[in-house]
Amino acid sequence: MNATAVIASEFTRVVKFFWQELKPRGKWLTPFNVISIPVIVVGLIILYFRFVYGLGSVTNLSQEFPWGLWIGFDVVTGVAFAGGSYVITFVVYVMRIEKYHSIVRVTVLNGLLAYIFYAGALVLDLGRPWHIINPIIGNSFGYNSVLFLVSWHFLLYMIAMAVEFSPVVAEWAQLERVRKFLSGLTLAAVIFGITLSILHQSGLGALFLMAKPKIHPLWYSEFIPILFFVSSVYAGLSMIIFEGTISHRVFRNLIGGHDHHRYEEIVLGLAKGAAITMFVYYFFQALIFIHEERWQLITDFWGYWYLVEVLGFVLVPCFMFAYAVRNRSLGLVKVASVMALLGIILNRLNVSVIAFRWYAVNKYYPSWEEIVVTLMVVFTEIWVFRWIVTRMPVFSKA
Repeated sequence: MNATAVIASEFTRVVKFFWQELKPRGKWLTPFNVISIPVIVVGLIILYFRFVYGLGSVTNLSQEFPWGLWIGFDVVTGVAFAGGSYVITFVVYVMRIEKYHSIVRVTVLNGLLAYIFYAGALVLDLGRPWHIINPIIGNSFGYNSVLFLVSWHFLLYMIAMAVEFSPVVAEWAQLERVRKFLSGLTLAAVIFGITLSILHQSGLGALFLMAKPKIHPLWYSEFIPILFFVSSVYAGLSMIIFEGTISHRVFRNLIGGHDHHRYEEIVLGLAKGAAITMFVYYFFQALIFIHEERWQLITDFWGYWYLVEVLGFVLVPCFMFAYAVRNRSLGLVKVASVMALLGIILNRLNVSVIAFRWYAVNKYYPSWEEIVVTLMVVFTEIWVFRWIVTRMPVFSKA
């Protein structure tokens, strides 16, 4: 058999394999499906009107409030939630802490899907979606703009994560030679990805440096890039705990018995890292608060709102994480992770939406269509994640 015939035979095998894997598995009538399918269908209908009649037909965005829920939550908050990917790959491949090796694949998958869907959400928010290429090529923005840097960091980091996850796809498709080749690229992709992630997490915060007059003084600081980067670390760790808790129950049959046994140690280790990082973040916030003498700013509604965020959703879960690790309380760790995630949502929305033009008479409030589309993005991501983990060796150790 000549080389051409071998290639044709292998290609036919791969096509048949993929076609077979596309068939649905498991029960269809589940609580998640019953809730998510109608939301996704309604969301697609809303998107039809959005692309045919423009943003104004389904959103409450305006010239005064150009960024709303789709940017504030789907992009600005979502990127922080995806921070667990670069944290875990750094811990496993650079620091060589093997305890967390079993969660590398699923963490990278979560990060990759998050970036893909958040990039998609960014397209939804653009008045002219075909102009999304402009920041990447520097058109209308220039090569010295922060948006140009963030766009390239974002794009390259998605490619790096795709390379990191590609050995799993090759293993699933039974392409052993391809898997070995791609596995050899993993370390380089990880180091490249960590560098890019640090840059774009902080670069996302740098975008708001140009909006000083529009952001309430309690949330604006020249150190926003540092705060965004540090908070992305504990946001990512908290998201791993949150998603891991759900996956540990829903996909229990896919997780090996050894990984079940080490689950507690992994969660407590992640909680310890989250506690330390949250304390560092709170320390930075306190330094900024004292240095800029913001005492007079906490005597009104916005001051109280700021204290709710910093004390209630940063300092409190920080101590909860620390206490839970000391007393080996998994339940408290899970509660603290949810509170930490709520704190990240609150902070990112405060910076980009809630405390943005806080002095305006007519404030921005997301329309019901914006909320439905946001839920559609989240549900669709979960559907894709579920399809992948039930077919590919995601939960096995690389």
